[in-house]
Amino acid sequence: MTLAVFFGCAFIAFGPALALFLLTVVAEPLRIIILIAGAFFWLASLLFSSLVWFIAAKASDPSNEALQRGLLIFGVIFSVLLQEAFRFLYYKLLRKAIEGLLALSEDGCSPISIQQMAYVAGLGFGLMSGAFSMINLLADALGPGTVGIHGDSQLYFLTSAFMTLVLVLLHTFWGIIFFHGCETKQWWEVGAVVLTHLIVSGLTFWNPIYLGSLLPAYLLMAGAAVWAFLVSGGSKENLRHFLLCLRSGTPPPPGS
Repeated sequence: MTLAVFFGCAFIAFGPALALFLLTVVAEPLRIIILIAGAFFWLASLLFSSLVWFIAAKASDPSNEALQRGLLIFGVIFSVLLQEAFRFLYYKLLRKAIEGLLALSEDGCSPISIQQMAYVAGLGFGLMSGAFSMINLLADALGPGTVGIHGDSQLYFLTSAFMTLVLVLLHTFWGIIFFHGCETKQWWEVGAVVLTHLIVSGLTFWNPIYLGSLLPAYLLMAGAAVWAFLVSGGSKENLRHFLLCLRSGTPPPPGS
C-alpha cells in the first residue's frame, strides 16, 4: 500500500510536468540549461527566505502562539515576494542572454524566443517548487505508518499531491504572463502574477479544509492557463487548427 501511495502521489504531482519536459524541453540543450537555471533561481529565493525565517523564529518567543502564527503569515508573504523578485532577476538575465545570442548569430535571429524562454523558466521554477513541496511527503509515504490512524484526514497525501500539481503548472503559466508583462511594460500583469501567487499560497491556510484550498487554486490555474495561452499568441483559430491536425494525424507546422 505504501508503494502505491508513493507512486500515485508522485505521478499526480509531477506527471504532467514530466510530460511537458519530455515533449517540449529535453530535445533542446539550450532549453534544458534555461530550465536548470530557473530551478536554481527558485532555490536561491528559498535559501534567502529560509534564512530570514530562521532568524525571525530564533528571535521570537516560541510560547507566543499569536506571534508564531503572525511569523508564519509573514514568512509566506515574504517567500512569495522573494520568489517573484528572483523571477524578475532571471528575466533580466535571459534578456541579456538573448541580446548576446543575437550579436553572435549570423542571421540576426535568436535560436529561442522570449516566449519559449518564459515557458521553460516557469517550468523550472515549478519543478523545483514541487520537488521541495513533496520530497518529504513522498519519503513519509513509503512508511511505516498509516495516514489518519489517529482520526486525521486520510486524504493528506492525495491532496498534497494535487496542490503540488497546481503549483507546478501555475509557476509555468505565471512565468509566461510575468515575462510578457515585463516585455510589454504592462506592469499590471506582473502585479497580477504576484497577487495570484499570494492568494494561492494563502489558500493553504484553509487546510485541513482541503476543498477550500484546492477548488479556488484550480480555478485560478484554469484562468492563468487561458491568460498564458492568449499572451503567447494563442487564438481560437490556431487552437482549432492544432486540434484538427491531431485528429488527422499530421503534425502541426512550426509556430502554429
